[in-house]
Amino acid sequence: MSDVVVWSAGMVIPITAPSILDGAVAVRDGRIEHVGARDWVVETLTQRGLSFTERHFDGVLLPGLVNAHTHLQYTGMASVGAGQYRGFDDWARAFDEVYDAGGLDWGGDAAAGARLLLASGTTAAADVVTDAAAASALHDAGLHGVAYWEVMSWSNEEWRARGEREVSASLDAMPTPPAVGISPHAPYSLDAEPLLDLPDMARRRGMRIHIHLGESHSEAEWSETRTTALADLWKSEHSSSFTAMRSRGGGFSSTQFVDQLGVLGPDCHVAHGVYMRADDRRRLRARQTAVALCPRSNHVIGLDAPPVGAYLSEGNMIAVGTDSLSSSPSLDLLEDVAFLFDLARSQGYEDQDLARRLLQAATLGGATAMGLATGPDRLGQLQSGAVADMCVVDVPVTSIVETIDTVARHGAGRVVETIVSGRVRYSTSH
Repeated sequence: MSDVVVWSAGMVIPITAPSILDGAVAVRDGRIEHVGARDWVVETLTQRGLSFTERHFDGVLLPGLVNAHTHLQYTGMASVGAGQYRGFDDWARAFDEVYDAGGLDWGGDAAAGARLLLASGTTAAADVVTDAAAASALHDAGLHGVAYWEVMSWSNEEWRARGEREVSASLDAMPTPPAVGISPHAPYSLDAEPLLDLPDMARRRGMRIHIHLGESHSEAEWSETRTTALADLWKSEHSSSFTAMRSRGGGFSSTQFVDQLGVLGPDCHVAHGVYMRADDRRRLRARQTAVALCPRSNHVIGLDAPPVGAYLSEGNMIAVGTDSLSSSPSLDLLEDVAFLFDLARSQGYEDQDLARRLLQAATLGGATAMGLATGPDRLGQLQSGAVADMCVVDVPVTSIVETIDTVARHGAGRVVETIVSGRVRYSTSH
């Protein structure tokens, strides 16, 4: 038996190099050996005296998709995600009704969500875990990414009494691999002290940070209602939380608030980023903080569309997430890519690189958001030495530009094979 497998396809999209018609990727011991034209890859293996087996597809081979924001444990709450809501509060009431009723199998539902990821070409995810029973979903499925322990609903007083101790115990109980991170839920669900301490906890442990930001209209900048400067409010007795500061005339945004707390940085990425004006987006760029856009979730909840055109034009680092089935129709990341394509065009982004940039966001962008784009275990790219995470999308191959456009706009539901660390984990041919 050969220890080298060659995946060849009508077109290969490496992401970190030009796309290749009639291309191939050679994989050995879970890592990529060679990427290039099929004839060259085969000749190189032959010259090295390496025998191989080949799996050929007529469609497109690209890196495994990276879902940069999801909650796999809510896979069993698809009835909520099937609705259409009038805003965040309306959706939250529907969510809480199902969540509070109990009876859901968080572990089983999260495992089912992991299987759905594999079936749609996703090989790595940022999975936000709220209940401990769901903590092992990525680990058990052999998926890459980061499992983020979610922290929410802590007041300053409760946090001082026992917060760090309880969160530390939860983090210690999380299985690895993959990596473990901390997710302070949102500025409106935590008081200031836990929001100040949690990033420090993560950084002392060498963990990543992931926060919901700019998802609700209540987090937007309301400059017309601002009565004083953020720096002044911060020194006042009203600085106990974002909500308290906002109620005292702080028309600043939640992004400006968490930036003051030092939450943002290259080790952090945010989810949603809908209600962010130019200054908020500038802050993300300045802190090298990526944003995971989840447009279908925003649409179901009844929120405004994320400013994807502005993010692209201004040079923000973007990734793509599905969010959970409690607010999205599926966990197919390419559905969100297609949604973002149409949004960007409607917002005036006319550059012809749109499809390519969105596929990059759905692969390398997600890996970058989680700190997995560089180093020996890098993901989101087809490159010699990288982890062999790949997927095959069954779309017709024409020219390079047209085919990239087809994958981005019509690739959803057409994944026929998913490979994780060189192993076939999903295939329609099996």
